[in-house]
Amino acid sequence: MKLLSGKTSIVTGAARGIGAAIAIKLAEQGSNIAFSYVSDNSKEKALALEAELTALGVKAKAYQSNAADFAQCETFVNDVLKEFGTIDVCVNNAGISKDNLLLRMTAEQWDDVMDVNLKSVFNMTKQVIRPMMKAKQGSIINMSSIIGIRGNAGQSSYAASKAGIIGFTKSVAHELGSRNIRCNAIAPGFIETDMTHYLQDGDASAEFLKKIPLGRFGKAEEIANTTLFLASDLSSYITGQVLSACGGLNI
Repeated sequence: MKLLSGKTSIVTGAARGIGAAIAIKLAEQGSNIAFSYVSDNSKEKALALEAELTALGVKAKAYQSNAADFAQCETFVNDVLKEFGTIDVCVNNAGISKDNLLLRMTAEQWDDVMDVNLKSVFNMTKQVIRPMMKAKQGSIINMSSIIGIRGNAGQSSYAASKAGIIGFTKSVAHELGSRNIRCNAIAPGFIETDMTHYLQDGDASAEFLKKIPLGRFGKAEEIANTTLFLASDLSSYITGQVLSACGGLNI
């Protein structure tokens, strides 16, 4: 039997990269998938992913929804409940980076990163906990970052948003543990995605690789595998934790 047979999972920001890899991995293990994408530019990729997931034998649907907008999240979750009937897993994956030295960072850049990376986690978690409490079970997985643990020059807004996710995760785990709802975070290191493409070539790549004990960038599928572990009953006694999938970067 597959690890997530009969379950329904929400994944935000899943049109590409880590989010798409997570959606595929959960579907391979039997979960129905509802996922969000934010822009019209991502619609074609989102519909292609929906078709790919459906071909795996599960129910799947793409929703255009901005995770940074509370009202849109409320509508999104309500629509998922009407279509799928339940929500067993919520993966808060939506995120952006607008890197800049603090001296040059604008208030707008700061607010954009906080809204998409941190406020979105509140927005979605607030909506999914009611059906999870009713079902007396659920797994919430929040995508933090190794940068939220160790910081990085030029990424103060990104680091702050991802560190905030860790504090939020631990607090939610305390609040909802008695309801059999688990809440954990994943802290990826440098993963091969569009967001990190500028780090993967030339001198910058060589310098980063020196700091990673495993000597390579991670792959989106490896973050998806970690997500699957936290989504499934394999991690049934794990909550309030941060799993660093970073190749040893935080040792």
